[in-house]
Amino acid sequence: MNLPHPNDQYHRLRELLDHNPPSDWDEIDQLLNHFRTKKRPFSIRKRHDFLQFFAKGTAFVTFSYGIDGVSIEISKYAQALKDLYSSLDEHAIHLIGDSFLEGSSSLFESGWQSFKLAGLDGWDKWEAGIWFKALFRKKLKSGSRKSRRLAREMYTQAISIADRLGTYLIENQISLLIPVNIASNPGNLAATLGIILATEALGIYVLNVNHDFYWEGGKSITKRAPEENPGVRDHFFKNIRNRSFFKLFESLYPWDGKRWLQVNINARQSRKLIHKYGFQNKKVFEISTCIGDQFLEPYTLEDVRLARIRMGHILSDGNAIMQPIPVIDHISGLDQWMKQQTPCIVGARSGLTIDPRSDDLIILLQPTRIIGRKRIPRNIELLKALFTKSDLRKELKKNRGRQLILHISGPAPIEHQEDLMDVLRAYEDCIHALPNEIADQFFLAFSVGHEEHASFPKNKFDPMTIEEIYRLADVIVFPSATEGRGLPIIEASASGIPIICSQYKPKEVFNDVVGKGLPKEQQIQYTLYPEGKFRKKFLSKVSHLILNAKAMPRFNQLNRNAVKARYSLDSFNTRFEHLLEQLHTLD
Repeated sequence: MNLPHPNDQYHRLRELLDHNPPSDWDEIDQLLNHFRTKKRPFSIRKRHDFLQFFAKGTAFVTFSYGIDGVSIEISKYAQALKDLYSSLDEHAIHLIGDSFLEGSSSLFESGWQSFKLAGLDGWDKWEAGIWFKALFRKKLKSGSRKSRRLAREMYTQAISIADRLGTYLIENQISLLIPVNIASNPGNLAATLGIILATEALGIYVLNVNHDFYWEGGKSITKRAPEENPGVRDHFFKNIRNRSFFKLFESLYPWDGKRWLQVNINARQSRKLIHKYGFQNKKVFEISTCIGDQFLEPYTLEDVRLARIRMGHILSDGNAIMQPIPVIDHISGLDQWMKQQTPCIVGARSGLTIDPRSDDLIILLQPTRIIGRKRIPRNIELLKALFTKSDLRKELKKNRGRQLILHISGPAPIEHQEDLMDVLRAYEDCIHALPNEIADQFFLAFSVGHEEHASFPKNKFDPMTIEEIYRLADVIVFPSATEGRGLPIIEASASGIPIICSQYKPKEVFNDVVGKGLPKEQQIQYTLYPEGKFRKKFLSKVSHLILNAKAMPRFNQLNRNAVKARYSLDSFNTRFEHLLEQLHTLD
């Protein structure tokens, strides 16, 4: 096997870095087109050699790692490749990102190497959001001095990233790079450009995994019908009339490199890449997800109680009994809280307490980050209706020991602080509309991705796992507007927890997740969030579900069986093996 010599790789990287810098968007595009015609620096013919080549160094790269859907899926991808490489003499998995947030280490094996590459993070974390705003929030006139200056700035940042990334790839013999969502959801254009420059200069093979595309939930205002509501990603089309910029932008998201395969999470995305953007069928694939055996393991009410006790310590800074913060105090200190995002629980007023061990405690869990399209305030609208006119109201009035927590498990990205404010305002409006006694029984919890606390060792607690976070819930709520997949539906079903979910867009993605059209034993049972007003029949059904969630073993087992049939680890690993074989055909 004739592998590229490090000195040759360094030389190719230096050639790129020493290239005369482009002066505008068109010249950046011309430089990238040069790579499309350039001969690859080496090739490998034998399949076994190819697998060994990848095993020596496979790296994942994304904006940052935390307890979020992308990071969770990366941990599954990495485990699948580790299993595939396990028969070989040596293998190495690398994780590259701008930051590794608290809790992310629980997703990855200790032997996997991490590398912090400054400048990769996106949106408002990309230099305080100044570049994201300049590209996608403000008008950028075609051919203007400002447009050319911004092009040069993006290239300068990209070259810095390509230099540091390329050096790391060479030093660690990395031959397979797997960007996840970084070249489909444009949080940081310079990072995407830098990754393209480094991989093309060095001839690195790339599996480009796409969870969300900028055109999902976004379009130009000129293509939006008069009665059509704005999309959550319309801002990416702000400068569509700057043709030099937008031509380059479209070519980057995603990049169709000679050694790049596109790996999407649903067939709709693949069809659009092929039919609208001209990608070859042989370079576009899908990857599903998998559910680990831990999700499907049986568990007892005592396991649920222990999960709640540990989460109680996380939410109350190590105390056994939780003492909620008045919502008015939390709102007044929100700017400061956003910087640290420590777990907390919020109530109607001071002086209230919650015992996580109580059998009277009801927990509704939304296992997502706090961003607008997840529509968390919709849960509060539902609860307000339930507290006003349903059997849940009767139960709370009859049993003052009953308490209900709406728990959101993910963090609030800094650029989505206003979305968090929407949640808190909806909660404020709700408790002000309720009788004081019922308002005192309703709380919001924010664990912001934390799975342990400093008090755990002295209490002999193990860190929580994602499946245990699901298990602490009576019901999962998921009223999202748009999703690339909808992982909480699958994970809730694997955990045996009832789920109330919206029929999010794209509709065919939702239908695929719940198994519409499949044999009944492979379909996921769910309660559908209606759009608009909540009718009496729906409220009665949801009230019964919440109050009797633990007494629904047959319903729960049906969903667990459906997930087991469709999302096994074996089929997931086989899919990755097939993807590596497809990379082999590119030369």
